[in-house]
Amino acid sequence: MRYKMYDEMMEQPEAFRKTFASELDNMEEISDLISDVDCIYLIGCGSSISTCYSVRSALNAVCDLNIEVFTGYEFVYNKKLNLDENSICICTSQSGETADTLAALRRANDFGISTVAISNEPDSSMIKESKYPIVTLGGRETAILGTKTYITQLACLYQILFKASNYDKKEELLNQLANLPDLIESLLESTEEDNKNLAKQFKDEDIFYCVGAGVNFGLAYKLAMTMLMEGAIKHACPVYATEFRHGLIERAEKDVPIIILDSDSDADILTKKAINFSETLEMKSIIYNLKDYADVDKLLSPFIFVIPLEWFVYYLAHFNDEDPGETRHIGKVRYE
Repeated sequence: MRYKMYDEMMEQPEAFRKTFASELDNMEEISDLISDVDCIYLIGCGSSISTCYSVRSALNAVCDLNIEVFTGYEFVYNKKLNLDENSICICTSQSGETADTLAALRRANDFGISTVAISNEPDSSMIKESKYPIVTLGGRETAILGTKTYITQLACLYQILFKASNYDKKEELLNQLANLPDLIESLLESTEEDNKNLAKQFKDEDIFYCVGAGVNFGLAYKLAMTMLMEGAIKHACPVYATEFRHGLIERAEKDVPIIILDSDSDADILTKKAINFSETLEMKSIIYNLKDYADVDKLLSPFIFVIPLEWFVYYLAHFNDEDPGETRHIGKVRYE
């Protein structure tokens, strides 16, 4: 059986191309604006906050932009924020109607600071109410865990923020970013079968620990929170690789499943220690290495890893008679 998520995964490269063809000039304008601000607030929930985590970690590793990440209500109720400062607020939401993210955007608007909204829904409240709207052109997405909306949203954040940064290799990174749709097409074809077989092997497991460091923690968070728990209906826990030795190290036992993302970056020193430890204990380790999939800037690894992970979750749900795009208690609905 083929689920709707399958089609939406295959639409990711074209959604990426269409978004950049339509929105690049708008993103350039926002990048120019960001180059003059003192603080950048990134706001999101679920898959959207995972994109914020990823781009923040990527930028923190190579430049001096001041970036803070909040969930919507953390931003709204944080009395220590100085919203009179020279700042900008970038709100991310697939639907553009996420209640707490929308509340954060409205608070920022009330303080008169520049607001950016990145959403897949052109008629959404966030797009209408932000000063600088960016519409990702994925078309309607039904799979709750987010595929084409995730990849396009993440790409917009990278384009906007790296363009505004002083990263000395930013032009090379941005050129690689622009060429990712072709690479994603290739990965969609080349990684399906291996991850289908992997999902069949792990279909009876009930819990997965998802480990990443640096730029990969955001994706480890998404993998656990919105892919495995929402899409495959499995228990899952995201863990910073640097925190492996706290908590998880006491549950790192033989035959316990663990998924580890490794880019061979400077941040992955402890990732490799986690890999060695988990293998010594004979955990059921699933290791994704960037070098096995692409030769790109390591800061782009979430774009690469997410494709085989999507296949893994898709088939994990399928082998458990679940539709990976459906959920029991969550729906992509508008808040009235």
